[in-house]
This record gives sequence, structure tokens and C-alpha cells, in this order.
Amino acid sequence: MSREHVTILGAGLAGSLLAIYLARRGYDVDVYEGRPDMRDTEIPAGRSINLALANRGIRALREVGLYQAVHDLLITMRGRMLHDVGGELSFQPYGKNDDEVIYSVSRGGLNELLLNTAQHQYGVNFHFQQRVMAADLGAGSVRMRDYDGDRQYVLEGSPVIAADGSGSIVRRQMSKLPGYRAREDYLDHAYKELTIPAAETGGHRIDANALHIWPRGDYMLIALPNLDGSFTVTLFLQRSGPDSFESLTTPEAVTEFFSREFPDTLELIPDLTTHFFENSTGSMVTVYCQPWRAGGRFLLIGDAAHSIVPFHGQGMNCAFEDCYELDRCLAEKGAPGPRGWERVFAEFETRRKPNADAIAAMALENYVEMRDTVRDPRFHLKKELAWELERRFPETFVPRYSLVMFHHVPYAEAQRRGVIQQEILDALIGDRASLDHIDYEIGGKLIAERLASHTRIATSG
Repeated sequence: MSREHVTILGAGLAGSLLAIYLARRGYDVDVYEGRPDMRDTEIPAGRSINLALANRGIRALREVGLYQAVHDLLITMRGRMLHDVGGELSFQPYGKNDDEVIYSVSRGGLNELLLNTAQHQYGVNFHFQQRVMAADLGAGSVRMRDYDGDRQYVLEGSPVIAADGSGSIVRRQMSKLPGYRAREDYLDHAYKELTIPAAETGGHRIDANALHIWPRGDYMLIALPNLDGSFTVTLFLQRSGPDSFESLTTPEAVTEFFSREFPDTLELIPDLTTHFFENSTGSMVTVYCQPWRAGGRFLLIGDAAHSIVPFHGQGMNCAFEDCYELDRCLAEKGAPGPRGWERVFAEFETRRKPNADAIAAMALENYVEMRDTVRDPRFHLKKELAWELERRFPETFVPRYSLVMFHHVPYAEAQRRGVIQQEILDALIGDRASLDHIDYEIGGKLIAERLASHTRIATSG
């Protein structure tokens, strides 16, 4: 008997991992990608070349036996290294112990590993330079353009899973349906990538085991380590206004801005102005839409369904968790033909939509934290108290950041708990400037009253 066929649109991180999940379940998978094969093409300047990998993404990779292979691509980041204007450094660990860390990973290296595994181990068929032109949602067909042969053709006869990113053509086609709800919220801040090159010895010029942040209130600079000794540096800045991309139009303006706001980077980033104007300025968007599916014919996944801003380091992790959850839906519901796929797609959306909305909101909140709140002594006091409460009440009180990054609690549950936990922290600290005389007995009662009824925290596994 011939195997059931599935079409995936997009050979990025989500599409490539999903292809592996589906192929290992016995589906015949074809993946269509508008760009050239990245294994033969350099990533263009301005596109993020490294990302943060955390427990949710790690679980998805482990499920298909790839985490050990990915491990060689990782650099451990144990916390945030804050740089003030005077060049003073302060380190903020991510978690309460050495196990609670995140990892910097090469986007290209990880994507290549997924592509090679899907193609050579599981027989997935990849078709590059094949652009989606339109989708007929009723017929379940997709009109494609082959940029190699300069021709158009139609894909039909199999369920289509669109992993084609925040600009998904399939989603925009869905938005024309009666009653469809879709919104793209662009942040009024943009970003530009720069590079701190490796030292002459080949090592890193600054601490390699931290995510470096230069928080400046309304904007910030960050740097993530790469295996070759370099750092990918990203400037997040308003699009318009006095200090903005709109105002940085000359080499002199860029040099003055960095000299004033990030003076310790001038020696770290050679040819700053050259690269500043060579590299593109990127946009950041949060995508909200519903539904994510059209019967059993089309499904949106990853950024196509729920693109988020990058400030919680969860875009890739959330997309990988999508793949993991869709696989679970397939295992539980089965997909024998169109009606089976419709059940699977509906169950997947029911499980993931509330969590996608929750992480979208938390990512926006974390931008304020990274660029501004981290400078507030009260923020650090609350964080210290949260870790102490976690030590005393580990089954019921875990800080929201830890729930998101180091556990598998649903994002929506982490968000609900986070609100309650902040109220408890505020009540216990009051106007104190230290943790002296904190009443932990009252803290225990508040936690029992307000958090015990929620799902207990699973291990981070």
C-alpha cells in the first residue's frame, strides 16, 4: 500500500523538524521552500544567525533523537551580563542552580542538521526555490511557482501544513474567509545586527557563557556567543524619534550614539559604521489569528500561526513545541483521511492557541524587563525572594521565567501563575529594601491559598 502523503510549506526550523516527526510516523513528506537550499547559500546579513534554545525545544529534539547531535552546536548561557553606561558589569543568573541555563545555537547549523536528517535518514523530499503563490482553501490545493524553471504548477491531494513564517501566504488567504480573525501587530521598535569578531587567539572577547545586555530604558543592545569566538550583536531601537534608526543616518551620528550609550562596545565592534549601513534593519511582528486550520486540508504552524517578538527567547522553542504537540495529537487521534486530519488539526489548535497567545504577551512584557526593569534594585529583590520561595515551596512556587524556560508547564498556566506570584511577592516585600524580616509563614499561607489549586509543577525533564 502507498503511504499517506503530507505537504509542508517552508523548510525553516519548524518545517524541517515537523518533516522528521511526520516521516518517522510513516508519512510520505514533501517540503517546498521559496529560498535556495541554505546548505549551499549563506544566510543574508541582518537575519538572526543564532537563537536561544531552552527546555521546550530540547524536549522536541530529544523526542526524535537529535539532541545529542545538536549538543555540539550549543554554547551554555548561565545568565544575563548587564553592561552599564560606565562599563561596569553585573551578572544575573537565569535560574536558582547550574542546571537552569539556556543555550545559544546557530540558526544555520541547526537548520542544516534538521534538513540533512529529514532528507538522508527519513527520505523527506525537499524542493527549493518553490514559492507559494495562492491557496484554494476549499479545494485543498496550492498554486506554486518554480523559480528554477520559471513555471507555475498546482499541489493537491494531500493535507498542507504551512510553516512558511510570519508572512505566510496561506494565512493571508485564510484571512479572506468569512468570520476569520487575523492581526499583525508590528512593534514600533526595529532591530539591526552587528558582530563582535573573535579575538586574535580565536577566543571570545567577552564572557562566552552569558547573554550580554546593554539596557538603556527605551532601547538596548544584546550579544549572543557563537562557536567561532564571535558574538552576534543586535541593536533594538525605536524606528523614529530623537534616538532612533530614523535619526542614525550618517556615520557620525552612529558613532556619537554608540560613544554615548554603549562606549565599551567601540573597541569590540570594528568597522561599526560600515556594518551598520550594510546590514538591513529588521521588523518585529506579533501575529494573532484564528482559526489556524481550514478543515482537514490546511494547518498553520509555528510563526505562520503565532509569530512573536524575540524577547523571551521562545520563538523557536514554541515552534518546536508545536511539532511535539502535533505529533502527540496524531498519536492520540490518528489521521485516516480528511476527517481524521480535521480532528487532529482541531485538537492541535485547541491545545496550542491559548498557549501561543500567552507567550506572545509574555514576550512583549519581557522586552520591557530586558531593556529597563533589569536596572531596578526592586526587580532584583523580588527575584531573590522568588528563588527563596521556590526553595521553600518547590512544588507550588516557581518563578514565571523559570516556568517558561526550564519547565514544560503550558505557557498559559505559566502566565496565570505569574500574575498570582507577583501579587504574593508584592505583598511580602511591601516597602522593604531587603529580605530581612520577610514573614515566610504568611508567604506559605498565601501560596497555599492562591497557588495550591493550580496544577502542580512538573519536573523540568
